[in-house]
Amino acid sequence: MSAVDARLAELGLTLPAVVPPLAAYQPAVRSGVYVYTSGQLPMVDGKLPVTGKVGAEVTAEEAKELARTCALNALAAVKSVTGDLDRVARVVKVVGFVASASDFTGQPGVINGASELLAEVLGDKGVHARSAVGVAVLPLDSPVEVEIQVELTQA
Repeated sequence: MSAVDARLAELGLTLPAVVPPLAAYQPAVRSGVYVYTSGQLPMVDGKLPVTGKVGAEVTAEEAKELARTCALNALAAVKSVTGDLDRVARVVKVVGFVASASDFTGQPGVINGASELLAEVLGDKGVHARSAVGVAVLPLDSPVEVEIQVELTQA
């Protein structure tokens, strides 16, 4: 068992199956020592657990948990092209999108769910640069979407 797999188990987490693309793209692609994921929705068993705007139908706390799920789905996408999350040298960048009610301004707190999960799972390698953006709507009326970019170790 890899160190990252052991850490996931210690946290009581399991990497899900990679979420199949909703359109014409790949869940993740590798270019040299970098892996770029497509935006990951908080899909669980092929479905969104909730839909709607954060600050209206979805609370900030619920959205933060959904962002954690997005990050877990992103790690699954990374593993699908690397074969082993121990190859991750560091998470370089996280971009989080929050479908927001017009008066909601807590996007950074929501995307902290993804950032915190990556740090819990990968330790210092999970600390990253980040953007948290409020948007009008996301695919399938998802409240949150997260993409990550990771650098791999030389092998």
